[in-house]
Amino acid sequence: MVFKRMLSALGVGGPSVDTVLSTPVVRPGGILAGQVHIRGGERDTLIEYVSIGLVTRVEVEHGDSEYGSTVEFQHVRLTGAFTLAAGATQTLPFQLEIPWEAPVTAFYGTPLRGMTMGVHTELSVANAVDKTDLDAVAIEPLPLQAEIMEAFTRMGFQFARADLERGRIHGVHQTLPFYQEIEFYPAPAYSGRMRQLELTFVTSPHGMDVVLEFDKRGFGSHDSFSRHHVSHADAGRTDWTAVIDGWIRQALERHGSHGYGHQQYGHQQYGHQQYGHGYGHHGGHGHGGDGYGMGTVVAAGAAGFLGGMVAGEIAEEVFDFDDDGGFFE
Repeated sequence: MVFKRMLSALGVGGPSVDTVLSTPVVRPGGILAGQVHIRGGERDTLIEYVSIGLVTRVEVEHGDSEYGSTVEFQHVRLTGAFTLAAGATQTLPFQLEIPWEAPVTAFYGTPLRGMTMGVHTELSVANAVDKTDLDAVAIEPLPLQAEIMEAFTRMGFQFARADLERGRIHGVHQTLPFYQEIEFYPAPAYSGRMRQLELTFVTSPHGMDVVLEFDKRGFGSHDSFSRHHVSHADAGRTDWTAVIDGWIRQALERHGSHGYGHQQYGHQQYGHQQYGHGYGHHGGHGHGGDGYGMGTVVAAGAAGFLGGMVAGEIAEEVFDFDDDGGFFE
């Protein structure tokens, strides 16, 4: 009897949980839907609660060191306490709102290198090991985000990787405790002015702040920053290559860069006639939709962006697992 109680405390013969997503691909501001399937074990079990949440990996700076941490940033408790009869089954449908500030983890169906996102399900079992499940989820960009990302590749920038940084961006309203940095190697015309460019979106239902950080280490200058607010209504009717070129030019000139002018990277090369409308600091560093069909949104700029990508790791490869499919840092 003592041995059976010990096995029960270790979760042997206990209930199991499995989550099935009906919308494994979503957009910021959309709804993630699915069902949690629970099966009872060999005996009646007191379940304290069932919950789901979005989890991701965030880079944390601590002094001179940096480490990765698993962070749950959206959480919903589906049930309170109840008794699950031996061998019984239950299905719990759910809908989870995706924050507007949620990071982009995939682009036209391809994972972004460096990004992971998962739905963590927890079945809290009284006086025993909790049961968990982790399922990968992809967050595709909003049309406005996609257009801006594509514009960078049209200008010759090459995607490097993306990550999440814990902290807040000075002067920008944030609801999440972290922000995403989408990193690019510079286009040839800018290679003598920066080592790398980092793109951050901070999105709300009404619009989006676009924050650019120019890593100028090795070029005799401190990093430069540029922040711009755009409206979702600008998607599909803006020449982002010309707009972004203006943002970069102004930021670099404002911080003392010289040497390239409007004729090389201005409207003559990236204007409306050639490219049409297209598709479409940071406090942590101490500087003070729903699912949709991929086939209908393939744009000319996507090929260039994907050409600079290496497929990212899915959640199962980046999060550590215990024997029940849970995760730990």
